Amino acid sequence: MIRENLNDLLTFITVARERNFTRAAAQLGLSQSATSRTIRALEARMGLLLFTRTTRSVALTEAGRRMLAAIAPRLEEIDRELETLRKLRDRPSGTVRITTTDYAANTYVWPRLHPLLRQYPDLRIELSNDYGLVNIAEQGYDIGIRLGGQVEKDMIAARIGPDMTMAIVAAPAYLADRLAPETPQDLTRHNCINLRLPTHESLMPWELRNGARELQVRVDGQLVLSSTYQMLDAALGGLGLAYLPKELVEAHVDAGRLAWVLKDWFPTHVGYHLYYTSRRQASRAVALVIATLRQD
Repeated sequence: MIRENLNDLLTFITVARERNFTRAAAQLGLSQSATSRTIRALEARMGLLLFTRTTRSVALTEAGRRMLAAIAPRLEEIDRELETLRKLRDRPSGTVRITTTDYAANTYVWPRLHPLLRQYPDLRIELSNDYGLVNIAEQGYDIGIRLGGQVEKDMIAARIGPDMTMAIVAAPAYLADRLAPETPQDLTRHNCINLRLPTHESLMPWELRNGARELQVRVDGQLVLSSTYQMLDAALGGLGLAYLPKELVEAHVDAGRLAWVLKDWFPTHVGYHLYYTSRRQASRAVALVIATLRQD
C-alpha cells in the first residue's frame, strides 16, 4: 500500500486546481522548483504520470484526474474535522469545582450558572456547600466563595454580591410568652439556633455591631444545624432565635411570619467574593465561570 506524505498530496491538489506550477507554488508558499520536484518525486513513487507539461500549460492525465477525484474530497473532509477539533479548544469543557455556602449558592451562584450549563453542554459544575474556611488549593477546588473579609490575602478575589447585613429574627409565636432580648447579653437566656462550622469544629458566633461597639456572642439552644435554610425553617416554626442574612428574611418579616430582634445591633459585612489561586492556571471553563459570577 502506498503511503504518501500529506504535504505531497496537498501540493498535487493545488497544482491540479491551479493548472500552473508558479501559481500553485505561490499559494503553497514554496518555490516553483521545489513544487516541481515534489510532483516529480510523487510521480516516481507511484510509477504514474500525473500531469502533461508544456511550456505554456499543465494538464492532468487520466491517472491524475482519477487521483484528484479520489483524494481531494477526503483531504477536505479531514480539514473540516480538524477545524471542528480546533473549535473544541475554545469551547469550555470539564468540571469546575466550587466551594461555597448554601446561601451564596442559592442567591448568587446558581441563578447565574444555570443558563451557562444550558449554553455549554460540555461544562460540568460541582458545588460544595460548606461553612468552613476551605483551603481551595489543598482541597482541589477551582473557586472558593466566601464573604470578602474571610478571603486570604494571597488569593485573587472578585466581588459577586453587595455588602451583606446579618439579622436576628424570631417567630411571633416564640416571642409571645417570652421577653424579647433588649441587649446582646439577653441572648444567652434564649433558645438560639446555632450554625455548625465544620472546619473549626465549633459553632458560629453571632457577630453584633452598634456604632463603634462590636461583640461576638456565643449562644446556646436546642438546635445546631449546618444550613442557613434549615435555620430559617426552624425560626419560622417558632423553635428559637436565628441569626440570618437580612435579605433572606425580610419578606418573612414584612409578612408577619418573623420579627426583628435587637435590630440596632445588626452588623454589615463585606459581601461575597469569589477567589482562586492564579490567573495562569485557570482553564477556559474556570475563566468562563469566574467571568459569569463576578459583579462588575
